[in-house]
Formats: sequence, structure tokens, C-alpha cells
Amino acid sequence: MWIGWLEFDLLLGDVRSLKQKRSAIRPVIAELRRTFGVSAAETGAQDLHRRASVGMAVVSADRAHAVDVLDAAERLVASRPEFELLSARRGLQRSTDD
Repeated sequence: MWIGWLEFDLLLGDVRSLKQKRSAIRPVIAELRRTFGVSAAETGAQDLHRRASVGMAVVSADRAHAVDVLDAAERLVASRPEFELLSARRGLQRSTDD
């Protein structure tokens, strides 16, 4: 079993409240879940208006599939016009690794 994760650091555009921030972040989290069948959530910077951290994880039987999902998810987030992807950190680990 392979476990892969991504953490996105996002800079949001014209956002003036936490409510606006949530309305910008929720759709991308829902799209990640729906499109790739992954777990995804806002994971940090929750008290900042223009910054967001979104994390996602995938579990797969083979490494190639996990890498493909991580790559596609990163492209999806990077293509969203309502925010700028500042960085994406990723990890990939086999369940038998120590």
C-alpha cells in the first residue's frame, strides 16, 4: 500500500473576510475529493484572510497511481484563477517503510 500527501500553501486574491476565504477554499476541496477520491481539508492559516493551507491524501495499491493522482491534483490547484499556489509540499511512503 502506498500513501501520498500534498500540502498546498495558497495566497488568495481579493478576500476581505474569513467568510469570503471559506467560499473560495471550499470549492477546490470539494473538487479534489470528487475528482480524485482523496481526503482533503483546510489544514492551516485558518485565522488569516488571504492565506490558506490545504492538505490532501491518497491511498493506492501501486506507487505509479499515487504519483499520478498527486501530480494531477497539484495541476488542478495550480490552475485555479482565484488564488496563487505559493508552494506544494509532497510525501510518498510505502506502508511497510519505517
